[in-house]
Amino acid sequence: MAKIILTGDRPTGKLHIGHYVGSLRNRVLLQNSGEYDEIYIMIADAQALTDNFDNPDKVRENILEVALDYLACGIDPSKTTIFIQSEISQLTELTFYYMNLVSVSRLQRNPTVKAEIKMRGFDASIPVGFQCYPISQAADITAFKATTVPAGEDQMPMIEQTQEIVHKFNSIYGETLVEPKILLPQNDACLRLPGTDGKAKMSKSLGNCIYLSDDEKTIKKKVMSMYTDPDHIKVSDPGKIEGNCVFTYLDAFCKPEHFEKYLPEYENLDALKAHYQRGGLGDVKVKRFLNSVMQEELGPIRERRLEWQAKLPEVVKILEEGTKKAYATAEKTLNEVKSSMKINYFKDNSLI
Repeated sequence: MAKIILTGDRPTGKLHIGHYVGSLRNRVLLQNSGEYDEIYIMIADAQALTDNFDNPDKVRENILEVALDYLACGIDPSKTTIFIQSEISQLTELTFYYMNLVSVSRLQRNPTVKAEIKMRGFDASIPVGFQCYPISQAADITAFKATTVPAGEDQMPMIEQTQEIVHKFNSIYGETLVEPKILLPQNDACLRLPGTDGKAKMSKSLGNCIYLSDDEKTIKKKVMSMYTDPDHIKVSDPGKIEGNCVFTYLDAFCKPEHFEKYLPEYENLDALKAHYQRGGLGDVKVKRFLNSVMQEELGPIRERRLEWQAKLPEVVKILEEGTKKAYATAEKTLNEVKSSMKINYFKDNSLI
Protein backbone atom coordinates (compact mmCIF):
# COMPACT_ATOMS: atom_id res chain seq x y z
CA MET A 1 0.00 0.00 0.00
CA ALA A 2 1.23 3.48 -0.88
CA LYS A 3 2.14 5.76 2.02
CA ILE A 4 0.14 8.96 1.64
CA ILE A 5 -0.17 12.07 3.81
CA LEU A 6 -3.18 14.38 3.97
CA THR A 7 -3.23 17.40 6.23
CA GLY A 8 -4.30 21.03 6.08
CA ASP A 9 -5.45 24.23 7.75
CA ARG A 10 -8.47 26.52 7.77
CA PRO A 11 -7.87 29.89 6.04
CA THR A 12 -9.31 32.09 8.78
CA GLY A 13 -6.10 34.04 9.33
CA LYS A 14 -2.34 33.83 9.02
CA LEU A 15 -0.81 30.72 10.58
CA HIS A 16 0.81 30.95 14.01
CA ILE A 17 3.54 29.10 15.88
CA GLY A 18 0.97 26.66 17.30
CA HIS A 19 0.39 25.45 13.72
CA TYR A 20 4.14 25.43 13.17
CA VAL A 21 5.21 23.25 16.10
CA GLY A 22 2.01 21.18 16.04
CA SER A 23 2.20 20.19 12.39
CA LEU A 24 3.93 22.47 9.88
CA ARG A 25 7.50 21.87 11.05
CA ASN A 26 6.91 18.14 10.99
CA ARG A 27 5.29 18.28 7.54
CA VAL A 28 8.50 19.69 6.09
CA LEU A 29 10.54 16.91 7.71
CA LEU A 30 8.15 14.27 6.38
CA GLN A 31 8.16 15.86 2.93
CA ASN A 32 11.95 15.70 2.78
CA SER A 33 12.25 12.23 4.32
CA GLY A 34 11.52 10.39 1.07
CA GLU A 35 9.36 7.89 2.98
CA TYR A 36 6.02 8.93 1.48
CA ASP A 37 4.67 8.31 -2.01
CA GLU A 38 2.37 11.33 -2.04
CA ILE A 39 1.71 14.32 0.20
CA TYR A 40 -1.41 16.49 0.01
CA ILE A 41 -1.89 19.71 1.97
CA MET A 42 -5.37 21.21 1.86
CA ILE A 43 -6.41 24.80 2.40
CA ALA A 44 -9.75 23.97 4.07
CA ASP A 45 -11.86 26.93 2.95
CA ALA A 46 -15.14 24.96 2.83
CA GLN A 47 -14.62 23.91 6.43
CA ALA A 48 -13.76 27.50 7.39
CA LEU A 49 -17.13 28.60 6.01
CA THR A 50 -19.01 26.38 8.49
CA ASP A 51 -18.51 29.06 11.15
CA ASN A 52 -17.69 32.00 8.87
CA PHE A 53 -20.62 31.64 6.46
CA ASP A 54 -21.53 35.30 6.94
CA ASN A 55 -17.98 36.52 6.27
CA PRO A 56 -16.76 34.93 3.00
CA ASP A 57 -14.29 37.77 2.41
CA LYS A 58 -12.37 36.69 5.52
CA VAL A 59 -11.93 33.19 4.11
CA ARG A 60 -11.11 34.34 0.58
CA GLU A 61 -8.50 36.87 1.75
CA ASN A 62 -6.67 34.24 3.79
CA ILE A 63 -6.23 31.65 1.02
CA LEU A 64 -3.01 33.28 -0.13
CA GLU A 65 -1.93 34.07 3.44
CA VAL A 66 -1.99 30.38 4.33
CA ALA A 67 -0.29 29.43 1.06
CA LEU A 68 2.47 31.95 1.75
CA ASP A 69 2.97 30.50 5.24
CA TYR A 70 3.26 26.99 3.77
CA LEU A 71 5.89 28.03 1.24
CA ALA A 72 7.75 30.14 3.80
CA CYS A 73 8.05 27.15 6.16
CA GLY A 74 9.58 25.03 3.43
CA ILE A 75 6.68 23.19 1.83
CA ASP A 76 7.98 22.37 -1.65
CA PRO A 77 5.32 22.25 -4.41
CA SER A 78 7.52 19.86 -6.41
CA LYS A 79 7.18 17.32 -3.57
CA THR A 80 3.84 18.30 -1.99
CA THR A 81 0.46 18.98 -3.59
CA ILE A 82 -1.19 22.11 -2.16
CA PHE A 83 -4.86 22.50 -3.07
CA ILE A 84 -8.05 24.39 -2.21
CA GLN A 85 -10.78 22.27 -0.64
CA SER A 86 -13.89 23.91 -2.16
CA GLU A 87 -12.57 23.32 -5.69
CA ILE A 88 -12.79 19.54 -5.15
CA SER A 89 -16.52 18.88 -5.55
CA GLN A 90 -16.04 15.14 -4.95
CA LEU A 91 -15.39 15.89 -1.27
CA THR A 92 -18.92 17.26 -0.90
CA GLU A 93 -20.44 14.17 -2.49
CA LEU A 94 -18.42 11.82 -0.28
CA THR A 95 -19.51 13.79 2.79
CA PHE A 96 -23.15 13.31 1.77
CA TYR A 97 -22.74 9.54 1.52
CA TYR A 98 -20.81 9.27 4.79
CA MET A 99 -23.56 11.13 6.67
CA ASN A 100 -25.60 7.93 6.52
CA LEU A 101 -22.89 6.13 8.51
CA VAL A 102 -22.81 8.44 11.55
CA SER A 103 -25.50 9.08 14.16
CA VAL A 104 -26.34 12.52 15.53
CA SER A 105 -25.49 11.37 19.06
CA ARG A 106 -22.03 10.22 17.90
CA LEU A 107 -21.32 13.63 16.39
CA GLN A 108 -22.47 15.33 19.59
CA ARG A 109 -20.03 13.23 21.63
CA ASN A 110 -16.99 14.36 19.64
CA PRO A 111 -14.92 16.26 22.26
CA THR A 112 -13.16 18.47 19.71
CA VAL A 113 -16.47 19.64 18.27
CA LYS A 114 -17.93 20.13 21.76
CA ALA A 115 -14.99 22.32 22.76
CA GLU A 116 -15.24 24.37 19.55
CA ILE A 117 -19.01 24.84 20.02
CA LYS A 118 -18.46 26.09 23.57
CA MET A 119 -15.65 28.43 22.52
CA ARG A 120 -17.80 29.96 19.77
CA GLY A 121 -20.91 30.20 21.96
CA PHE A 122 -23.10 28.38 19.43
CA ASP A 123 -25.31 26.47 21.91
CA ALA A 124 -28.57 25.49 20.15
CA SER A 125 -27.81 27.82 17.22
CA ILE A 126 -24.98 25.66 15.94
CA PRO A 127 -24.98 25.44 12.11
CA VAL A 128 -25.52 21.90 10.82
CA GLY A 129 -22.43 22.27 8.65
CA PHE A 130 -20.28 22.94 11.70
CA GLN A 131 -21.76 20.02 13.64
CA CYS A 132 -21.01 17.75 10.70
CA TYR A 133 -17.48 18.87 9.91
CA PRO A 134 -15.94 15.65 11.34
CA ILE A 135 -17.75 13.84 8.50
CA SER A 136 -16.37 16.35 6.02
CA GLN A 137 -12.88 15.72 7.39
CA ALA A 138 -13.39 11.99 6.88
CA ALA A 139 -14.23 12.72 3.23
CA ASP A 140 -11.08 14.84 2.87
CA ILE A 141 -8.85 12.13 4.32
CA THR A 142 -10.35 9.13 2.53
CA ALA A 143 -10.62 10.87 -0.86
CA PHE A 144 -6.83 10.81 -1.05
CA LYS A 145 -6.48 7.37 0.59
CA ALA A 146 -4.32 8.97 3.25
CA THR A 147 -2.52 6.53 5.51
CA THR A 148 -1.04 9.27 7.71
CA VAL A 149 -2.45 12.53 9.06
CA PRO A 150 0.11 14.75 10.85
CA ALA A 151 -1.84 16.81 13.37
CA GLY A 152 -1.98 18.14 16.91
CA GLU A 153 -3.44 16.27 19.87
CA ASP A 154 -6.78 18.10 19.59
CA GLN A 155 -7.40 16.35 16.25
CA MET A 156 -7.27 12.82 17.67
CA PRO A 157 -11.07 12.56 18.09
CA MET A 158 -11.50 13.62 14.46
CA ILE A 159 -9.21 10.86 13.21
CA GLU A 160 -10.99 8.34 15.42
CA GLN A 161 -14.30 9.35 13.84
CA THR A 162 -12.78 8.93 10.37
CA GLN A 163 -11.58 5.46 11.33
CA GLU A 164 -15.11 4.55 12.46
CA ILE A 165 -16.56 5.74 9.14
CA VAL A 166 -13.96 3.72 7.20
CA HIS A 167 -14.73 0.57 9.22
CA LYS A 168 -18.47 0.94 8.75
CA PHE A 169 -18.25 1.70 5.04
CA ASN A 170 -15.93 -1.23 4.36
CA SER A 171 -18.04 -3.63 6.44
CA ILE A 172 -21.17 -2.73 4.45
CA TYR A 173 -19.81 -2.18 0.94
CA GLY A 174 -16.54 -4.11 0.90
CA GLU A 175 -12.90 -3.04 1.24
CA THR A 176 -12.76 0.34 -0.48
CA LEU A 177 -11.52 3.02 1.92
CA VAL A 178 -8.12 3.25 3.60
CA GLU A 179 -7.90 3.66 7.37
CA PRO A 180 -5.70 6.61 8.39
CA LYS A 181 -3.51 7.00 11.46
CA ILE A 182 -2.66 10.25 13.20
CA LEU A 183 0.99 11.27 13.49
CA LEU A 184 1.51 13.40 16.60
CA PRO A 185 4.55 15.60 17.30
CA GLN A 186 7.19 13.67 19.25
CA ASN A 187 7.86 16.63 21.53
CA ASP A 188 5.10 16.73 24.20
CA ALA A 189 5.24 20.54 24.36
CA CYS A 190 4.29 20.65 20.68
CA LEU A 191 1.12 18.61 21.09
CA ARG A 192 -0.82 21.73 21.98
CA LEU A 193 1.08 24.96 22.45
CA PRO A 194 -0.77 27.31 24.85
CA GLY A 195 -1.52 30.93 24.05
CA THR A 196 0.83 33.69 25.16
CA ASP A 197 -1.74 34.58 27.85
CA GLY A 198 -1.51 31.13 29.45
CA LYS A 199 -4.84 29.90 28.09
CA ALA A 200 -4.85 26.29 26.95
CA LYS A 201 -5.48 27.04 23.28
CA MET A 202 -3.58 29.38 21.02
CA SER A 203 -6.30 30.89 18.86
CA LYS A 204 -6.57 33.66 16.31
CA SER A 205 -9.93 34.68 17.78
CA LEU A 206 -8.47 34.97 21.30
CA GLY A 207 -5.61 37.20 20.11
CA ASN A 208 -2.99 35.19 21.99
CA CYS A 209 -0.88 34.07 19.02
CA ILE A 210 2.58 34.68 17.68
CA TYR A 211 2.21 34.59 13.89
CA LEU A 212 4.81 33.17 11.52
CA SER A 213 4.68 36.49 9.65
CA ASP A 214 5.19 38.69 12.75
CA ASP A 215 8.19 41.02 12.49
CA GLU A 216 11.09 40.98 14.93
CA LYS A 217 9.73 43.85 17.06
CA THR A 218 6.25 42.28 17.37
CA ILE A 219 7.65 38.90 18.40
CA LYS A 220 9.80 40.49 21.09
CA LYS A 221 6.84 42.46 22.45
CA LYS A 222 4.68 39.34 22.65
CA VAL A 223 7.42 37.27 24.29
CA MET A 224 8.23 39.92 26.89
CA SER A 225 4.55 40.19 27.89
CA MET A 226 4.06 36.42 28.06
CA TYR A 227 2.30 34.72 31.00
CA THR A 228 4.68 33.13 33.52
CA ASP A 229 4.24 32.20 37.20
CA PRO A 230 2.00 34.81 38.88
CA ASP A 231 3.56 33.99 42.27
CA HIS A 232 7.08 34.60 41.04
CA ILE A 233 7.09 38.26 42.09
CA LYS A 234 10.72 38.77 43.13
CA VAL A 235 13.80 37.33 41.47
CA SER A 236 14.62 35.48 44.67
CA ASP A 237 11.23 33.74 44.77
CA PRO A 238 11.11 30.06 43.72
CA GLY A 239 9.20 29.77 40.45
CA LYS A 240 6.93 27.16 38.89
CA ILE A 241 7.55 25.90 35.37
CA GLU A 242 4.27 23.97 35.13
CA GLY A 243 1.76 26.13 33.26
CA ASN A 244 4.50 28.72 32.67
CA CYS A 245 4.26 29.64 28.97
CA VAL A 246 7.86 30.74 28.68
CA PHE A 247 9.18 27.32 29.65
CA THR A 248 6.56 25.53 27.55
CA TYR A 249 7.73 27.52 24.52
CA LEU A 250 11.36 26.76 25.37
CA ASP A 251 10.48 23.06 25.46
CA ALA A 252 9.02 23.43 21.96
CA PHE A 253 11.72 25.61 20.37
CA CYS A 254 14.96 25.39 22.36
CA LYS A 255 17.96 23.38 21.13
CA PRO A 256 21.17 22.57 23.07
CA GLU A 257 23.23 24.87 20.85
CA HIS A 258 21.08 27.87 21.82
CA PHE A 259 22.63 27.90 25.30
CA GLU A 260 26.19 28.16 24.03
CA LYS A 261 25.08 30.97 21.73
CA TYR A 262 22.71 33.02 23.92
CA LEU A 263 22.99 31.82 27.54
CA PRO A 264 26.41 30.17 28.06
CA GLU A 265 26.19 30.20 31.86
CA TYR A 266 23.70 27.32 31.65
CA GLU A 267 24.54 23.89 30.30
CA ASN A 268 21.05 23.07 29.10
CA LEU A 269 17.31 23.68 29.60
CA ASP A 270 17.15 21.42 32.66
CA ALA A 271 19.75 23.58 34.40
CA LEU A 272 17.79 26.73 33.55
CA LYS A 273 14.57 25.19 34.90
CA ALA A 274 16.29 24.06 38.12
CA HIS A 275 17.61 27.58 38.79
CA TYR A 276 14.16 29.10 38.19
CA GLN A 277 12.52 26.56 40.51
CA ARG A 278 14.89 27.17 43.41
CA GLY A 279 14.78 30.97 43.00
CA GLY A 280 17.29 33.58 41.96
CA LEU A 281 16.35 33.75 38.26
CA GLY A 282 14.12 36.52 36.94
CA ASP A 283 11.41 36.21 34.29
CA VAL A 284 12.95 38.97 32.16
CA LYS A 285 16.21 37.04 31.68
CA VAL A 286 14.37 33.88 30.67
CA LYS A 287 12.11 35.81 28.29
CA ARG A 288 15.09 37.49 26.64
CA PHE A 289 16.58 34.05 26.03
CA LEU A 290 13.29 32.77 24.59
CA ASN A 291 13.11 35.81 22.32
CA SER A 292 16.60 35.07 20.94
CA VAL A 293 15.64 31.44 20.31
CA MET A 294 12.40 32.33 18.53
CA GLN A 295 13.95 35.09 16.45
CA GLU A 296 16.50 32.59 15.16
CA GLU A 297 13.77 30.08 14.27
CA LEU A 298 11.22 32.47 12.77
CA GLY A 299 13.54 34.97 11.05
CA PRO A 300 14.29 32.79 7.98
CA ILE A 301 10.59 31.87 7.66
CA ARG A 302 9.61 35.54 7.64
CA GLU A 303 12.26 36.34 5.00
CA ARG A 304 11.12 33.51 2.70
CA ARG A 305 7.53 34.68 3.11
CA LEU A 306 8.44 38.16 1.90
CA GLU A 307 10.21 36.64 -1.12
CA TRP A 308 7.12 34.63 -2.08
CA GLN A 309 4.88 37.62 -1.43
CA ALA A 310 6.74 39.46 -4.20
CA LYS A 311 5.66 36.80 -6.74
CA LEU A 312 1.99 36.13 -5.97
CA PRO A 313 1.06 35.05 -9.54
CA GLU A 314 3.48 32.13 -9.08
CA VAL A 315 1.79 31.23 -5.78
CA VAL A 316 -1.63 31.22 -7.48
CA LYS A 317 -0.25 28.95 -10.22
CA ILE A 318 1.04 26.52 -7.59
CA LEU A 319 -2.46 26.39 -6.03
CA GLU A 320 -4.12 25.95 -9.42
CA GLU A 321 -1.89 23.07 -10.50
CA GLY A 322 -2.13 21.39 -7.09
CA THR A 323 -5.90 21.64 -7.14
CA LYS A 324 -6.09 20.03 -10.60
CA LYS A 325 -4.04 17.08 -9.38
CA ALA A 326 -6.12 16.74 -6.21
CA TYR A 327 -9.33 16.83 -8.28
CA ALA A 328 -8.19 13.89 -10.40
CA THR A 329 -7.23 11.85 -7.33
CA ALA A 330 -10.53 12.55 -5.55
CA GLU A 331 -12.50 11.71 -8.72
CA LYS A 332 -10.87 8.28 -8.89
CA THR A 333 -11.75 7.55 -5.24
CA LEU A 334 -15.33 8.77 -5.68
CA ASN A 335 -15.81 6.44 -8.65
CA GLU A 336 -14.57 3.52 -6.53
CA VAL A 337 -16.92 4.50 -3.68
CA LYS A 338 -19.93 4.72 -6.02
CA SER A 339 -19.03 1.38 -7.55
CA SER A 340 -18.88 -0.23 -4.10
CA MET A 341 -22.23 1.37 -3.20
CA LYS A 342 -23.71 0.14 -6.52
CA ILE A 343 -24.77 3.64 -7.57
CA ASN A 344 -22.58 3.84 -10.68
CA TYR A 345 -25.62 3.19 -12.87
CA PHE A 346 -24.25 4.09 -16.29
CA LYS A 347 -20.69 2.84 -15.96
CA ASP A 348 -21.69 -0.59 -17.31
CA ASN A 349 -24.80 -2.44 -18.45
CA SER A 350 -25.59 -4.02 -15.11
CA LEU A 351 -28.68 -1.82 -14.62
CA ILE A 352 -30.45 -3.68 -17.44
